[in-house]
This record gives sequence, C-alpha cells and structure tokens, in this order.
Amino acid sequence: MILHNKRLSIILLVVAIILLIPLIAMQFTNEVNWTLLDFVVAAVLLFSTGLMCELALRKIRKNKNRIVICIILFLTLLLIWAELAVGVFETALSGK
Repeated sequence: MILHNKRLSIILLVVAIILLIPLIAMQFTNEVNWTLLDFVVAAVLLFSTGLMCELALRKIRKNKNRIVICIILFLTLLLIWAELAVGVFETALSGK
C-alpha cells in the first residue's frame, strides 16, 4: 500500500512541475497566456493519464504490454493536447 501512495505522490509531483512551466513562462512573456480553465484542463489530462498508466502497471502482467499501453496513453495525451492548443484536426474542441 505504501508503494502505491508513493507512485500517486510522484504522479502529483510530475503534474505540478509540468504545470509550473507555463505558469513561470507567463511571468516573463505575453506569448503564454493561460487562463484558470487552461490549467484545470491540463491538470485533469495529465493526472488522468498518469492514473491510467498506473492502473496499467498494476493490472497488466507482461512488461511488453505495460509499455505498449503506457505509450498509447502518452500519445493520446499528446494528440488531445495538440488539438486543444492549436486545432491540429480542426474539431469543435480546438483552441482556434
């Protein structure tokens, strides 16, 4: 149980560090202009991806399958992030 809490703490720490990057950038440039909603959406995306990867690590036995699932989750995160940021696929969710 302690190991799982440690992994959850690491996931939360990584999400916080990633979200600090645009927060700090906003202090130095006007080109990064995130709203509170942007931070909330990014936090939900990052945290849910981390939790799904953690679930895959717990439930899937074969290391090869674990790696494949985590890579798929990461690529899905990147595609959703890109769509929300600049509208790569020009859906209704795009940031345009």
